[in-house]
Amino acid sequence: MEDTQIRYKITQLSDNGINITLSLIEDIELEAVSQQQLMLEAIDRSISDEEVKKQIRPILEAILRSQPQTVIKTYPKTVIQINMPRKKYQNIGSPGVGNRILIDIKRDSK
Repeated sequence: MEDTQIRYKITQLSDNGINITLSLIEDIELEAVSQQQLMLEAIDRSISDEEVKKQIRPILEAILRSQPQTVIKTYPKTVIQINMPRKKYQNIGSPGVGNRILIDIKRDSK
C-alpha cells in the first residue's frame, strides 16, 4: 500500500454559520509544453528508423513553426469537497481561499 500525501489548494470556501465547506483542487506546478513539442515527441516514438527520422524531422519542424504555438499546461486534477463543523475547521487553523492544506489519502485495510 502506497502512502499518498497530496497538497491541495482551497478554491472556494462556504460558511453557513454551523458548517464550513471547502472546495479543493490538487496543487500541482506544471511545466509549460508546446503542442509542437508533443507532436514531435510522438513522431519520434512512432518512427523507429533513425534515417527516416533524420529526413522527416526538419520538414515537420518547419511546418510546425509556421503554425501558431499553443502552450499546454493541463493535468487531470483531483477535486475534493469537504464539509466540516466550524470547530474542526478552526482547529486546523481556519485556512482560506488560496491557502494550501495536506490530505493523507490511503485505503483503510480494515
